[in-house]
Amino acid sequence: MAKKVLVVEDNELNLKLFCDLLRAHHFVTEPVPDGREAIDRARHFAPDLIVMDIQLPHVSGIELIELLKRDAALAAIPVMAVTAYAAKGDEERIRAAGAEGYISKPVTVSNFMAAVRKLIGHDPEAVPDHRAA
Repeated sequence: MAKKVLVVEDNELNLKLFCDLLRAHHFVTEPVPDGREAIDRARHFAPDLIVMDIQLPHVSGIELIELLKRDAALAAIPVMAVTAYAAKGDEERIRAAGAEGYISKPVTVSNFMAAVRKLIGHDPEAVPDHRAA
């Protein structure tokens, strides 16, 4: 069964890119362009992973990660933070908020997918062989 990824990203092009890339690798995605909807959408979608932009309008990605990690129903879902602002100390603050993964923009396809697979252990290329022996 395909793993599900909730993608929280306000930049329309990045949102489409991340979702298209994940779908091409056999993940089911739920795009969330407004961080204010992230918690409710996570509850309804029940993702295996949340990809979270940190620089969001209206609410900070760090605040959202903290809210997710305080919610008993959502706390176990790994969060991969994606940010264009990779200043000194940012990764530490983001991980301290509860993010299990961190990648800085611009992302490469290989780094992005490697980070996703590391967090949810999904290898969609390894399709089980169901032929009779």
